[in-house]
Amino acid sequence: MSLFPTYNRFDVKVKTAQGTKVVDVDGKTYLDFGSGIGVCNLGHRHPAVQEAVEKQLNAYWHVSNLYEQPIQQEVASLIVNNSVGDYVFFANSGAEANEAAIKLARKYTGKNKIITFKQSFHGRTFATMSATGQEKIQKGFGKMLEKFEYATFNDIDSVKNLMDEETAAVMLEVVQGEGGVYPAEPSFMTDLAQLCQESGVLLIIDEIQTGIGRTGKRFGYEHYGVEPDIFTLAKGLGNGLPIGAMVAKEALKDAFGPGAHGSTFGGNPLAMAAAKAVLETMFNDEFFNKLELKIQYMSDRLEATIKPLSSVKDIRQKGMMIGIECSRPAIEIVKELIELGLLTLVAGDNVLRLLPPLTVTEAEIEHALQKIKHVLEK
Repeated sequence: MSLFPTYNRFDVKVKTAQGTKVVDVDGKTYLDFGSGIGVCNLGHRHPAVQEAVEKQLNAYWHVSNLYEQPIQQEVASLIVNNSVGDYVFFANSGAEANEAAIKLARKYTGKNKIITFKQSFHGRTFATMSATGQEKIQKGFGKMLEKFEYATFNDIDSVKNLMDEETAAVMLEVVQGEGGVYPAEPSFMTDLAQLCQESGVLLIIDEIQTGIGRTGKRFGYEHYGVEPDIFTLAKGLGNGLPIGAMVAKEALKDAFGPGAHGSTFGGNPLAMAAAKAVLETMFNDEFFNKLELKIQYMSDRLEATIKPLSSVKDIRQKGMMIGIECSRPAIEIVKELIELGLLTLVAGDNVLRLLPPLTVTEAEIEHALQKIKHVLEK
């Protein structure tokens, strides 16, 4: 093997994928309830996305950000017209988008301290690893970057205790995904937004996993009636093509003038073509009305078939983002489900995480939950 062993890979060798299905080199078909870790929200090789990318592939692949590329403006307009943001910076990943958010917050405020939360996850660059409130992510890399401090999620007093005149921003996920699928409480989000506004502190919401329909709305912050100063996107925005976006309010625009930040491949036209197709396909009432029905079906069936099991401690759900807390290691459950033809994820030691494509059918939900029930009943 010529690859660094940075991943504990499962014994699945992918050959093709289409919709909610993945097929391995031996011809075995899997129902994919991981979506590439919340990336393929429209399923694999969605026809509209594939058509858009193929069309762009026959036009041009790259010319650099020294030149105008109209498709970048088209995608940016789709984002800001459907959000509270005003300006967009395109990157290649969620970590890069969060890195841009951290830089913008520090440059705009002239302050260095950023409050994040225990059990958060914001990426694996040095800045985003430092922002991540998990020791296992930081272990072995020496001293983290300074001025990141970690509050307790859903505890407003812990934020108040850390906030001071040197605080530039508070950064959080509205659902802690990697940390175990823990949604923010509405009262906490209301209090946090008010605290930030009163203190002149920027509110950054990491929507890398929760954005682009995953929670049942365009962006996760919409559930809470708050307006972030900055929010970040990736994963579902490109439906499989590498992309990240940092979105900010108009007041912050001048802090990112020429030379302040950049990316050779950020805003790549192939990724832009994919993102444009994703947003045009998803951001309409018909899509979200159908999704709402599927989310309710998922909730009802989880309540009926999974929650009563003795091995299940808790179920946490926000849209199509589900965490099933179990009494044994989740990695064992994931491996057993692979044998049964179902791809799932872990989130923490004992949490089975489900991130099905938003295009999943009720029949596929039922099929997956029956397999999960079978494994958890053992």
